[in-house]
Amino acid sequence: MNLQALESFCAQIGCECRRQEPMYRHTSFQIGGPAALFLLPEGEKMAAEIIAFAHREGIPLFVMGRGSNLLVRETGIAVPVLCIGPKMGRIERQGNLLLCEAGVPLSRLCQAALEAGLSGLEFAYGIPGSVGGAIYMNAGAYGGEISQVLAEARHITPEGEPGCFLSGQLDFSYRHSRYTGSGFCITGGSFVLKPAEKEEIRAKMEDFLSRRREKQPLEYPSAGSTFKRPQTGFASQMIDQCGLKGVSVGGAQVSEKHAGFVVNAGGAGCSDVLELMSLVRSRVAEQTGVLLEPEVVLVGPKGMEKLFEE
Repeated sequence: MNLQALESFCAQIGCECRRQEPMYRHTSFQIGGPAALFLLPEGEKMAAEIIAFAHREGIPLFVMGRGSNLLVRETGIAVPVLCIGPKMGRIERQGNLLLCEAGVPLSRLCQAALEAGLSGLEFAYGIPGSVGGAIYMNAGAYGGEISQVLAEARHITPEGEPGCFLSGQLDFSYRHSRYTGSGFCITGGSFVLKPAEKEEIRAKMEDFLSRRREKQPLEYPSAGSTFKRPQTGFASQMIDQCGLKGVSVGGAQVSEKHAGFVVNAGGAGCSDVLELMSLVRSRVAEQTGVLLEPEVVLVGPKGMEKLFEE
């Protein structure tokens, strides 16, 4: 893996490239060792050039957004990390459409919709991820999902070719899209919204945000909901019923405020979180017969890893 060649290529095209960048700075868990190379492209064209070069040279890449559902090992990431983040944050309005790059935080997109007097994204206000991550996993809350407002998504193939899918081509389901596990890099999206009174939009946004603050442990670093919703019932209720609220391993804790969240209560490492998740999962399976599926994504030296062996 010729990291020096990739670093030189990034310098040629003007892409910021950091060596041994601590990943705890780029994950909402605030956990993770260094990335060998951390790349911050400034637009879709630059990201495509990097992906195409890496493909030609046989260099694997790990693509991430805001890191809001990532758990990174203390050993860090040996493959280069391509961060579709703050330097890909453009938003443009075209009538009832908002076109944006994948690095736009969802909350900023919601604010842009409010300023434009466009309704449909209120449910997403307060979701900590970026547009790219939201499309990738069909993010949702309070009865709303990204699939309901997405017109199309733009991407780069693993070979570095740009393309797009219409919303109907994306095979959306609960926390899943056609992009899930595909190796494609999402670079942007277009959202079709409806005109509405700004005060009405603002009231909905504030209501959803206040509900989050009331029920979720936003005062602690976390990756949001730790486990996906089972086919029947709710993960948080099952975890609570099994007496696991407040249970800790090292600095990791099942939130006392919302049992569906494992939080970094102070100085937690990746191993603490993994051990606690395993404990929760096995206890819930023993007492309810339901095997919870993680929503958190584990990242190790070679990129994405399986959290649990079945």
